[in-house]
Amino acid sequence: MKYQICVSGAASGKTVQASHQLAYDLGKTIAESGATLLTGATIGLPWYAAQGAFSVKNRHGVSVGFSPASSFREHVTVYRLPTVEFDYINYTGMAYVGRNIHLVRSSDAVITVGGRMGSLHEFATAIESQKVIGVLLGSGGLADYIPTLLQNIETPGAKDVIFDTNPVRLVGKIVKALDAKYADFKHDGTDNNIVGEDVDLIRG
Repeated sequence: MKYQICVSGAASGKTVQASHQLAYDLGKTIAESGATLLTGATIGLPWYAAQGAFSVKNRHGVSVGFSPASSFREHVTVYRLPTVEFDYINYTGMAYVGRNIHLVRSSDAVITVGGRMGSLHEFATAIESQKVIGVLLGSGGLADYIPTLLQNIETPGAKDVIFDTNPVRLVGKIVKALDAKYADFKHDGTDNNIVGEDVDLIRG
């Protein structure tokens, strides 16, 4: 499967200055793995991740941005967000809060690097949505507070959150977890070879 992996992180602040290379390496590694990188089509750490993905020559991965804006014009003139590093931009028209939910719900996995309150919203949405979740420790901000949050706030699925300090290793762990999650998923939508719970979903 061509997994969709979201990189969630701060648009500005201290973690952008400290961890931009880590975010870049995450995006690059995701693209090199052949997965699709999803970000909030914004500046800061997600933008560095998009730059990393876009830098991979002859890549099989794709960079997709989920914009809070409702159009290209609004994306550029009102929100003042980048466009070059994306193969495709989904103009959600949902502002930042709605965009965050749409972004996370469209992802197979979510990786937190650095991060502020918006990233916390995305992390909480990912937990509640039972996504595969990775946290890049040592990147500052929210990412380094998540272990404390999970220790002190009852969180279903907390034991499944994947931690690492190395972007390449973390992406590898995420892909491995996704492979395990979708091990029984055998169809590509072109035939009737659908197995397990998917049959029940289609039949209602």
